[in-house]
Amino acid sequence: MSTIQVKTMAEFTASGEQPDILFWVGCSGSFDDRAKKITRAIVRILNHVNIKFAILGAEESCTGDPAKRAGNEFLFQMQAMTNITTLNNYNIKKIVTGCPHCFNTLKNEYPALGGNYEVIHHTQLVQQLINEGKLKVEGGEFKGKKIVFHDPCYLGRANDVYEAPREVIQNLDADLAEMKRSRAKGLCCGAGGAQMFKEAEKGSREVNIERAEEALAENPDVIAVACPFCNTMMTDGVKHFNKETQTKVLDVAELVAGANNL
Repeated sequence: MSTIQVKTMAEFTASGEQPDILFWVGCSGSFDDRAKKITRAIVRILNHVNIKFAILGAEESCTGDPAKRAGNEFLFQMQAMTNITTLNNYNIKKIVTGCPHCFNTLKNEYPALGGNYEVIHHTQLVQQLINEGKLKVEGGEFKGKKIVFHDPCYLGRANDVYEAPREVIQNLDADLAEMKRSRAKGLCCGAGGAQMFKEAEKGSREVNIERAEEALAENPDVIAVACPFCNTMMTDGVKHFNKETQTKVLDVAELVAGANNL
């Protein structure tokens, strides 16, 4: 896989420049091998439309979302203050994230601690670019394919972002299907609230198995997601039903980048 060079904020500052937007990569996008592919897809889209962007690189730390959801408010505030200091020192105004958890935390939790930024999710950015005519999206390999979209909790119910990812998928000339529980009635993938990092509690069934079954009931070619945690959980669910050869799990950014050969 070819190496993609992305400039850091430190490099921009050293050359006396300021990017238009900061891409917040997130822990999954940085360290999880599957999520790294989503990160690359977002970078390819940003490069394609010539957006001047930077990342923090080694200066980026976890937003603190898992710590906060697990109940460790003290650790969350330590992590948040470290990031806010870094962001404010660089005079960051606008941030795009690849993860709804980072999106929600930066947008809604950081202002109370002195971190005020315009924060958008990557599906919102892609939709804006399409609407402004800066990004032409073609169906490519996904044209006419049946795609079902799973709403991430922190994108949908927490922030009312339902239309952006769906509009992007429809631009692919794909057949967008809805699960019986979607939008405001969507079911969690099972990873949120720091559940991703702990063993399952007693119950009759894993949440991701139930959610994957709902998605597979639509017989989709692709289950589209917009969150690295959802990607992991839905992928595991599809594997549980031995459907990975029939149904792919892909992020919306991967659909756009893949269809347009970016």
